[in-house]
Amino acid sequence: MKILKAETSKQFRQFIRFPWKIYDKESPWVPPLISEMIDILSEDKNPFWLHAKRQLFLAYDETNKVIGRIAAIIDYNYINFQDDKCGFFGFFECIDNSDVAKALFDAAKSWLKGNSIFRMIGPMNPSTNDECGFLSEGFDISPSIMMTYTPEYYLNLAEKSGLKKVKELYAYDMDVIGDSRVGRLGRIVEMAKKKLPTLKIRTLNKATFKEDLKDAISIYNRAWEKNWGFVPWTDEEFAAIASKLKMLVDPGLIIIASVAGSPVGMLIALPDYNQVLKKLDGSLLPFGLFKFMYYKKKIDSLRLMVMGVIKEYRHKGIEAIMYETGLKNALKSGYKHCELSWVLDDNVMTQRTAEMMNGRIYKKYAIYEMS
Repeated sequence: MKILKAETSKQFRQFIRFPWKIYDKESPWVPPLISEMIDILSEDKNPFWLHAKRQLFLAYDETNKVIGRIAAIIDYNYINFQDDKCGFFGFFECIDNSDVAKALFDAAKSWLKGNSIFRMIGPMNPSTNDECGFLSEGFDISPSIMMTYTPEYYLNLAEKSGLKKVKELYAYDMDVIGDSRVGRLGRIVEMAKKKLPTLKIRTLNKATFKEDLKDAISIYNRAWEKNWGFVPWTDEEFAAIASKLKMLVDPGLIIIASVAGSPVGMLIALPDYNQVLKKLDGSLLPFGLFKFMYYKKKIDSLRLMVMGVIKEYRHKGIEAIMYETGLKNALKSGYKHCELSWVLDDNVMTQRTAEMMNGRIYKKYAIYEMS
């Protein structure tokens, strides 16, 4: 076995394609679009790398066959904002062999040490604003959009390599159809409207997309700033992800709340396009585009991925109003299920809200650390 830095174009392609060697067609894993993975990992295409750097590693066996991969990542925005001199590991995939896994983790650790970073957490792919965590419960269910799927044995590989679990992330499953929650929310909504007469709720308008985007960035960076692992999105990052998602969103499921004309809260839910990606095997060509358009019409689930209100306006019922609006619009569009994810293991308030909405934890994800 040998561990090499992935520095050539051939090695970069091997790094991108390796997960197909780990997961078979019967696996709940959803193949990502190869073009999307290239964009995420290319330092000249993803604005994340304007304030971060990474080193990709590949593990080879004695026949020069790839048997594992890992990325070591330093996000200087995270270090400065959180005042936490910590690096990340991400994009970990490996055969079920503890020696190979340990060699990969050690390679990432050594590279970080060489850059004066002496603590490592992950997996972050490549940050907390992206996919993160090893799946720890719910291995028989495919992941929702922008959520990970990893084999159960990865947990054992991480622990045998000296990593310790430091955080758990929860995903809640909620039914949309046959729901009485709209009626229950009605009382809270009426009270909130009386207390905040200048409150306005609007859904995404593609004609005013740029203005809505500015409001969303403002809300996100203020509402989540005290959360564990939070890193503010730069304007370039938010614009990049928004431009990709613009063609995928259901406008009725992007909701912005404002008071006296100032944005104070937002809710973002996306149709679960993983139901489509599962059919494409990583490529839109040559026939993937036709499959995409066909299966897009059959999506019956969504993921509620962002719901927050800035500190000054919390506990005033704005969350309930946004949720009621989103739920009504989801019912109109014919969605049957919703995943609320991810929720931190110590975020009791959001957990109670999810439970009040008849949500149940059906997946968990683990974040690991190594000193």
